[in-house]
Amino acid sequence: MFTGLVSAIGKVRRADNGHFDIASPYAHETIALGASICCSGCCLTATHIEPDGAGGSVFTVEASNETLGLTTLSEWKAGQDINLERSLKVGDELGGHIVSGHVDGIAAIVSLAQDGASRRFEIECPATLAKFVAAKGSVALDGVSLTVNLVEDNRFTVNLIPHTLDATNCGQKSVGDHLNIEVDLMARYVARLAEKGSAAA
Repeated sequence: MFTGLVSAIGKVRRADNGHFDIASPYAHETIALGASICCSGCCLTATHIEPDGAGGSVFTVEASNETLGLTTLSEWKAGQDINLERSLKVGDELGGHIVSGHVDGIAAIVSLAQDGASRRFEIECPATLAKFVAAKGSVALDGVSLTVNLVEDNRFTVNLIPHTLDATNCGQKSVGDHLNIEVDLMARYVARLAEKGSAAA
């Protein structure tokens, strides 16, 4: 489990048919073999870790064809930045919302606009996920926990403050870019219970 609070920005060193080497500021001795790391919203397993010579680490992750088909990982290229978050430990502060790292689909940025000090992102998500997105609810985009502002059909807006833009790769995003989207786990269960209730009636 994760919180959607990005703790570091990593860089893809190698992207080769679902095999990725990712450079991170995490000290290599703090990453256990088999550790789960949220990489731009996708929970991946570290299969190899080595020091980078500068106090950080390079870890290897592998993605199945299923993962490549449902996420933006098939678009990853060497040199690009990705958001990183270590898995939640018992007793850690839950400052964002519960994020599983199981990406639901791919969303797209349809517009960007300055809104005071913040930047407003208009996002289009797959129609099958739209029912899980609600105003003032939570959503994870590329692993970043965000509060939904407005919703219209399968589009919604989120506002990112300067800190979030600087501490994640979101400040590098442009119109047309794709994002991994994970809808709020609670919204999914509420919708499922509502479906069961309707069927029983």
